[in-house]
Formats: sequence, structure tokens, C-alpha cells
Amino acid sequence: MLHQRRLTTNDVDELINLPSAAPVSLDDDQRDALARRFRSVSVMSRRRLDAWSVERAGVRDGGFAWSARTSRRAIGHGALCRWRHEPTLSVTAVVREEIDELLVRAATGYARAGSLPCWLADQSRVALGVVSAEAVRWVSDALEVLETLPVSWVVPNTDAFYDIAGAQTSLRARRDVIVATDEGRILLRFRGGQPGKSAGPGLRSDLVIDALSDPAGTIARRFIGLWPDAGLALAVDGTLEDARMGARDLVRTAVVQARRDQKIAA
Repeated sequence: MLHQRRLTTNDVDELINLPSAAPVSLDDDQRDALARRFRSVSVMSRRRLDAWSVERAGVRDGGFAWSARTSRRAIGHGALCRWRHEPTLSVTAVVREEIDELLVRAATGYARAGSLPCWLADQSRVALGVVSAEAVRWVSDALEVLETLPVSWVVPNTDAFYDIAGAQTSLRARRDVIVATDEGRILLRFRGGQPGKSAGPGLRSDLVIDALSDPAGTIARRFIGLWPDAGLALAVDGTLEDARMGARDLVRTAVVQARRDQKIAA
């Protein structure tokens, strides 16, 4: 089921506290069945699928490139982690610390070519100022909701990843905040722009990928997407049916990409 609310602290808190069914988990048979479906889809090169792939119905972008806008979430997420450990610091301060650490990685050779640290190292001071401003806005938008939530929350160190053996396919679910409750975890993800008609399928794909990455296969109670620019929040429940729908959408996306690759190759 898809829930929609305004993006206010009270509304997000309501989404977190909505009654939910008993926790469910993905078992080994379900994992194997999903892997078989992916292995049956031809692939010409290694692929990575995520909510964005599902929302775009398998249409690939012209190619990823770092920019102030594409880097804001990566920098902002790291800065949010820092703020969580040192809440006395300003948002600007934690963003600057995060950027400085990334620049140190590039300077000491601990970053691979094409990575965010290397890209930042090639930017002018003016460009870095624009990058910093975008990241500050991302963190500020997040804290506007999170700071006053009457629940405990943490920032995960990484997104959720799951590699499907024998299918040359990896899955990624973006997750920015985890709320731990007695009934199970609830995941929050911040997005730019406004949610489209495919936002629900995107959230369901995040839900199932997160469950697949969990050692016990436990499905989160709820996955909540937050769009500060639009002032909206959408959420899907952590039911087995929603997870199955998310898995079907991921497989369908892989099929669409495979067919397009075959046409291009022909």
C-alpha cells in the first residue's frame, strides 16, 4: 500500500507510527527464485539496478558525470553522519569537514580515478563553493524534518547492496536514515525534485533490495521517500506482497535493458 503525506515532522512521524503487520522475511527459496529469474535475462555487460532504473523503466542516462547537483547527496550523507556524532557543529562546518576529508583522500592517493574525491580535487575554489552550497542545502532539508522527530534515528554508513550470483547483476537501495522501533526498522530516503507516477515502484524496489541485503532477509516495516522540494512524503509498507512487486519491477527493468542492448548490438 502506498501512503502519501505532506513533508512535515508531524506527518513523517505519523508515517513512522502507522500500524503495520507482523515482520516478514525473505527465505532462501525466494532468494534463489529471484536469482534464477535474473540469470534467465541475457546481459552483455555487468549491470547495476536501483530505484532510479525502475522509475525510468530501464531507460539508461547518457552517462553519469559528477556535478554540484549529483555530488550533493554523497557529500550531504557523510556530513549528516558527522552532524549526528557532533550536533553542536553547524551544517556548514560538517559539510566543509566532509569535503576536506574527500580532498585528503585524493591528495594521498586513496581514491580511484573518476571518483568523487578525484573530481573534487580538480575543481576551483568557486566551483567547490557551489558544491558546498548544494550539500548544505541537502543536509539542511534533511535536518528540518529529522531534528524534531520524537523517535531515535541513525545514519547508516552505506547504502544497501546485493549481488546476484551468476547473473552479473548488482542491486542498490539508497537509504539515508534508519529509525529503529520495537516492531522493526523503518527506512527514510531523501530525493530531489518531485515524485512522479513511478515513485511507488521505486520505493518498493528499495524495500526488497534492503531486505535482500539483510542477513536474515527481514523486510523493513516501511520505506519512506521524502521530497523536500515538493514538500511531499510517500511510503510503502513492508509486506511480502510489496517486496514481491518490487522484485518483479527490478526483473522487468533488467528485461527492458537487455532488449534495448540487443537492438543496439544488432
